[in-house]
Amino acid sequence: MNYISIFDVIGPEMIGPSSSHTAGAAAMALLARKLFAEDPVAVQFTLYGSFSKTYSGHGTDKALLGGVQGFEPNDVRIRDAFALADQSGLQYEFVIDEEGDGGHPNTADILLTAADGRQLFVRGWSIGGGKVKIVKIDNIEVDFTGEYSTLIVKQLDKPGVVAWLTSCLALQDVNIAFMRLFREAKGEIAYTIIESDEKIPADVLEALGAHKNVLATRLVQI
Repeated sequence: MNYISIFDVIGPEMIGPSSSHTAGAAAMALLARKLFAEDPVAVQFTLYGSFSKTYSGHGTDKALLGGVQGFEPNDVRIRDAFALADQSGLQYEFVIDEEGDGGHPNTADILLTAADGRQLFVRGWSIGGGKVKIVKIDNIEVDFTGEYSTLIVKQLDKPGVVAWLTSCLALQDVNIAFMRLFREAKGEIAYTIIESDEKIPADVLEALGAHKNVLATRLVQI
């Protein structure tokens, strides 16, 4: 059995001294890992604002690296995130940007790379108390927290796609709490973010993917 020292826990159950700089960092990196839906072989973190100034002293680097390895914010393995990444062959790089503006004092850009070269870019904010917000996927601005079961659909912005998504979910009796469409430009790549306060059945992904204009689907369960 693993035990968490009281000296490691402040505020939310977590490893590290800061709910914003450690718990939040681990949570956003874990969300990025779930969105990628496979084991990355390389990851680059770009840190802004207070993350860029205190990342090592507050364990933000360990938390981020632990999150992309699939560790929850209270997982004791975060303490050994560097050693475990080295053992698994995961390549990692931290870029400190003290001049750029990520939109929030606790911002991290996470670029994940798969063995086949496929990449995913995610920007996250740690907004306090261990809570996070994902604000960008690839080049598209989005807005979700991961506090609900969340369905992320990458699609072409064409007529009928949103109706298809909602009909598929209705057939599965999924109650939609929030639904928003984010796009680069009309008719181009878009993301639909659907959040539910109940578990979304995983087999809905196959039905959603049957539409010719649905490019990819991801499901993040609470």
